[in-house]
Amino acid sequence: MDISAIATPEFESVDVDTHDGEYRNVLTERDLLQSHVEDDAKVASLTKPSRNDPAPKIDRDEDVRETARMLIEGGVKVAPVFEGDSLWGIVTADAILKAVIENLDSLRVEDIHSEDVVTVREDDGVGLVINRLREHGVSRLPVRNENGRLAGVVTTHDISDVVVRNMDTQTRGDRAGDVERVLDMPVYDVMSSLVATTTTGESVREAVRRMLADDYGGLVVTPEGDDDTVVGVVTKTDVLRALSYTEREHLDVQITNIELLEGLSRDAVRQSIEEVADKYSEMQVLHAHVRFHEHEERMRGTPLVQCQIRLRTSEGQVAGSGEGYGARNGFSIALDKLERNVLELKGITADEEYRGQLLRKLDEL
Repeated sequence: MDISAIATPEFESVDVDTHDGEYRNVLTERDLLQSHVEDDAKVASLTKPSRNDPAPKIDRDEDVRETARMLIEGGVKVAPVFEGDSLWGIVTADAILKAVIENLDSLRVEDIHSEDVVTVREDDGVGLVINRLREHGVSRLPVRNENGRLAGVVTTHDISDVVVRNMDTQTRGDRAGDVERVLDMPVYDVMSSLVATTTTGESVREAVRRMLADDYGGLVVTPEGDDDTVVGVVTKTDVLRALSYTEREHLDVQITNIELLEGLSRDAVRQSIEEVADKYSEMQVLHAHVRFHEHEERMRGTPLVQCQIRLRTSEGQVAGSGEGYGARNGFSIALDKLERNVLELKGITADEEYRGQLLRKLDEL
């Protein structure tokens, strides 16, 4: 299926005063939650494409799998569709998921959900939530109570909604102090206490069906029979990532914030991860996801970059993360941590196999 079957020529646009009517970029809620954005900032300052961060574009004849990959790597849920050099319309993550939903029954939530879930507490401030959302590149955070149990969920939409409502009711002179009040506001005051959950054993088709029906960007994952324990989060992005898995000769690697790959190529990233995977031949790596995040801190002009590597393997999910000045350094540190975690995973698997063999022998006595 090519994307023209599900793209739409109807979309909302914002004028950035370029006077040429040309497409510039996609504006997301995450852009609006940047810490350095002033309340009177122009849209143009948030959507300006650069040499390393080109505006995403999708050809009208592109296939669904490649389109899903481009949405993931661009960190967006909507992208423009072009017919030649002309902007024809848009394609959304929801449109893709609706088109393929009947093909998702063979997948289970445990196959694709994120296990390294980031959470906050009810009494944490909104400022901390914004930092966590930005640092980890996620759109929602489960909220735990003082006993560590699931109490709610807070999303980028919840935060942007309270910020916009606050700005609408304040005069410009009052806003400086009021921003501090909003940042100090406890999560409890902005979170949703009605949490949409799924279980590890539910089919991805059913999870997506509920996300689409109720307009949820994701679901908190809990164990079977226990709605208060958080084991992960599954989002529409996780489903798109599963859609874009390939059966190529080489390992399929997806990179989020690919524009930060200064001095590091996609092939170099893939080859390095393959070298780690090849050392442990009994563990089959099904998919790799690499995410880069740039901090404001710099050393001699080089930004501090956080790298997270997550592998979906035949033995389960395993991840490694690290920070360094520049993408190459951050990736190297994360790769080293990943290999150590792979060794630990293999050790646990070996111990479990030995324990099983021992129990079988005892049963034979």
